[in-house]
Amino acid sequence: MHSPNSLEASRKENRSPLKSIFGGALGNLVEWYDWYVYSAFTLYFAPVFFPQVDATAQLLNAAAIFAVGFLMRPLGAWLMGMYADRRGRKAGLTFSVILMGSGSLLVACTPGYAQIGPWASALLLLARLMQGLSVGGEYGASATYLSEMAQRELRGFFSSFQYVTLIAGQLLALCVLLVLQAVLTEAQLEAWGWRIPFAMGSVLAFSVFYIRRSMAETADFEAAHADKDARKSSGLALMRYHPRQFAVVVALTAGGTLAFYAYSTYMQKFLVNSAGFSRETSTGIMAAALFIYMLLQPLAGWLSDRLGRKPLLISFGIAGMLLTVPIFEQLKQAASSFHAFLLVLAALVIVTGYTSINAVVKAELFPAKIRALGVALPYALANTLFGGTAEYVALSFKEKGFESGFYWYVAAMIGMSMIVFLWIDRSSRTQVDGFGEPVR
Repeated sequence: MHSPNSLEASRKENRSPLKSIFGGALGNLVEWYDWYVYSAFTLYFAPVFFPQVDATAQLLNAAAIFAVGFLMRPLGAWLMGMYADRRGRKAGLTFSVILMGSGSLLVACTPGYAQIGPWASALLLLARLMQGLSVGGEYGASATYLSEMAQRELRGFFSSFQYVTLIAGQLLALCVLLVLQAVLTEAQLEAWGWRIPFAMGSVLAFSVFYIRRSMAETADFEAAHADKDARKSSGLALMRYHPRQFAVVVALTAGGTLAFYAYSTYMQKFLVNSAGFSRETSTGIMAAALFIYMLLQPLAGWLSDRLGRKPLLISFGIAGMLLTVPIFEQLKQAASSFHAFLLVLAALVIVTGYTSINAVVKAELFPAKIRALGVALPYALANTLFGGTAEYVALSFKEKGFESGFYWYVAAMIGMSMIVFLWIDRSSRTQVDGFGEPVR
């Protein structure tokens, strides 16, 4: 049991949360860098791990493993969400970064298909399963940690840094790709250069492990953990006592995560395979657009603290439904890289209404004793079903000659989430979960 003195000390630390928020955010950046390096370098390593067939088939195989990695995210969310609720947010964050770094190290060291045959694909799959387990727990623990560390009136602003660091991780992966494209030849990148970013990711992850060990625990967790009468976090307790909140998180995530992966990770491949840009040009377009998109997250989070969460969610829903199809169609006809950049940026501005505040919206739905699991598990399920399959679905539509079907699919899923946006009643100035239950 925690003594009153220890609780008071924790609260004092949390009155100046910037150091802990920085530590949590930095670890989140490294986690997502490791996760997105796979997508950024798929064009180069896909021929190494799979038999020499046509390029689209190799990308489909790599995208399938990317999607399979998402299958571990619900398991990671369940196990590590309970771990973070029972042992602490810091403990969950520390464990997740070790798993992620180990997965990156395995990819960096695995020989290719030409050397060990199908074992190469199998080890790549194992690495992605480890990373899926890690990132499944990272989201819930990180969202919970940032929202609990922030002052109540600034929760939207500080929680937005989860996506700032998520995007920064993706942007860092693209910047590493740009640098390697500049200093290595195409042949060198395809032969061995693609291993460098995975090795970097493992080193960064193990470094962040020591930073996270020194972070402060949140006062909300300390208080909930000190209450011995509180129910323990578990999947059964989540489904029994918070089924509506669970369903809301799934519905909120479905359209938002699909749009995010369509506009960001798949977009790089779309610019090459459908819009006709070179690999280098598409990487530059995405890096520039993602940098501006990253800077927009705190601004949108701050607006949600002033205006409420609902207006931002609704703006994303309306714009996403109406403009997703036109943006993709126009990209196929883009006359210049600048024209393509403006269209990609427009798509990312649209999804900002979701990404900037989705973590705090979900965290505010649950009491502290089950918050990490409540945020992580339904998010991971929806992310697996819709985010993890985005590239595979898009490439499947393209292979069947009906590429525009993917655009309509994204718009339709945003529309389904829009129904929940209209129903949910959230405000930064109320600490009620939308269903009449007070949130700590």
